[in-house]
Amino acid sequence: MYVVAVAGNIIILHVIRTDHTLHQPMYLFLAMLALTDLVLSSSTQPKMLAILWFHVHEIEYHACLIQVFFIHAFSSVESGVLMAMALDRYVAICFPLRHSSILTTSVVIKLGSVVMVRGLLWVSPFCFMISRMPFCPNKVIPQSYCEHMALLKLVCTDTRVNRGYGLFVAFSVVGFDIIVIGISYVMILRAVLQLPSGEARLKAFGTCASHICVILALYVPALFTFLTHRFGHQVPHLVHIIFANVYLLVPPMLNPIIYGVRTKQIRDRVVRGCCGKEP
Repeated sequence: MYVVAVAGNIIILHVIRTDHTLHQPMYLFLAMLALTDLVLSSSTQPKMLAILWFHVHEIEYHACLIQVFFIHAFSSVESGVLMAMALDRYVAICFPLRHSSILTTSVVIKLGSVVMVRGLLWVSPFCFMISRMPFCPNKVIPQSYCEHMALLKLVCTDTRVNRGYGLFVAFSVVGFDIIVIGISYVMILRAVLQLPSGEARLKAFGTCASHICVILALYVPALFTFLTHRFGHQVPHLVHIIFANVYLLVPPMLNPIIYGVRTKQIRDRVVRGCCGKEP
């Protein structure tokens, strides 16, 4: 899964970088998504492999904090990029003649920068607050990576402020992104249903299918993991660990496959490159 994630996302980035016809908002956002997936998978999966292959179950304290930062910061970035992609689909379907004038390259770069800064600023206090807390003698994390709530369970002091801040970040980042994505797709659905041709409606839905698959692949395991950490005390421990791993393993691997298969321009470019034909 790690090899597929790294190879697939590098191919996506290479295709978009080398093919100037793909320097459009949709593909620029896709490049941001691929870069985010590379960071997410590379910050967790090598350590997972070390645990499973070589039984290296220890992790240095500061390395654990760095992993917490990268996991949460770039999960936030990925959520923000998916929100930006939903806005792009909304503008492309509801305002097709004004799409290029509304989502210019500078606007796309600004959106990407805001999403990145939001992730870095919102998550940084996690590491700062945890680093100042005393830990209990039992320092065992049940899953195969360091995560904010898992670390809080090892702290021997009051963690209500940390838990409250975690809920604030979750609802202000993921909650906001899901609301924007939902409103965008309601508007898209309303516009598509008004199209006179059935073929045109299918084509419009087809342009959104890849994005919807990617959204589900990220948010379903992420929300399950988030909710069970706080409220799912009756959920079997094994189920929680499986979903915690799926949340970080599956999306970086699936995203390049979904977009590589569903997006004709990328699929054709990859096929031409494999066959040795220049566009």
